[in-house]
Amino acid sequence: MSTSITLKNIPEPLYRRIRMAADRHHRSLNSEILARLEQALAPHPVDVEESLQQARRLRERYTGPPLTLDDIEAAIDQGRR
Repeated sequence: MSTSITLKNIPEPLYRRIRMAADRHHRSLNSEILARLEQALAPHPVDVEESLQQARRLRERYTGPPLTLDDIEAAIDQGRR
């Protein structure tokens, strides 16, 4: 069973980009939007080992003083402002 929705207030530049992408992929506008939504919302598996290696590389490059939990929380709070 499929469901229908209506998109409103699509900015003209975005509409043109979707239309051009649909033409390039030989799809209807509806099919292009569905394909893009599927792609955007598909689960993306995380490579845990690669993420850990990247964190270790970043940690090795850090030359400042050791960070405390308070430092980290302050940085998070500052980023939320």
